[in-house]
Amino acid sequence: MCMKALVLRETGLNLEEVPTPVATDGFVRVRLSAAALNRRDQWIREGKYPNIVHPAILGSDGCGVVDMAPSAPSLLGQRVVIDPGLDWGVREDAQGPTYRVLGMPDQGTLADYIVTPEHNVRPAPQHLTDAEAAALPLAGLTAWRALMVQGEASADTTILVTGIGGGVAGLVADLVVALGARLLVTSTSQQKIEAARERGAIAGFLTTHSGWHKELTSTYGPPDLIVDSIGGAFMNDLFTVIRPGGTIVSYGSTLGPVPSLGIHRLFWKQIRLIGSTMGTPTDFTNMLEFVERTGIRPRIDTVLSIHDAESAFDRLARSEQTGKVVIRIV
Repeated sequence: MCMKALVLRETGLNLEEVPTPVATDGFVRVRLSAAALNRRDQWIREGKYPNIVHPAILGSDGCGVVDMAPSAPSLLGQRVVIDPGLDWGVREDAQGPTYRVLGMPDQGTLADYIVTPEHNVRPAPQHLTDAEAAALPLAGLTAWRALMVQGEASADTTILVTGIGGGVAGLVADLVVALGARLLVTSTSQQKIEAARERGAIAGFLTTHSGWHKELTSTYGPPDLIVDSIGGAFMNDLFTVIRPGGTIVSYGSTLGPVPSLGIHRLFWKQIRLIGSTMGTPTDFTNMLEFVERTGIRPRIDTVLSIHDAESAFDRLARSEQTGKVVIRIV
């Protein structure tokens, strides 16, 4: 028995027929209806990710129905989402040495079926469509840990989310609004700032304007917490903007390394600079419960068929999206 899958080879992406996986004890098979792309998928496609293995079936996000569960029959027929983190490890504060993300080297979600450990599936939030549920796992998990665990966010704070428009930043922003905190955002796109304002941001700032940080602090005061995915020289602006004793959580570095870190501001302002990557199984459960309780809906940019997956990847590569790019499997 074969299934269709989007396979990445050295020559590029190809929609191919591959053997359908079979679930054994401790695992379930999910018949996927939708999958979502992440920046990670595009980096692998471009060869900019460590330890790339070909061929690979990419995709870390998915929603579908359990159709095989040898040791957990109660899961049969459930609509589920998949925790994209595998083998986090025993510590809550950081992942272990065997931790990895679904979708290379393990088979990912850009296929008709996927087999995953039974403890990695959770009921999909009932208020979400399949496309919305598929858009949630990796971005939601990353956003939750960065904001709520590492950032220790609370309702009585001002929080700046940088690089608004991407999937993770968008979900961080949604969490901030649902939490009741004041949300500020940055972007290089006025259109993406306006979209964030429609979803609850009180203000946005174009980082293409040299005085953006002075405008922010003079109007709203320095933020208590910054959740950042930009890195690069931009990090020094964040050291300037953050209040003394404030926290900066970094979960990515779109602009690469910081060329000349203003370390004096870090210690003089007593800034807490914390890294964050993905999240624990407990983080995943807590994120889903919060989303269900508050009714958060991930912003969907585009839904395309798996037959048009290359166009979906190209949209991500050009950073044209505002929200998640979703692939319809069936």
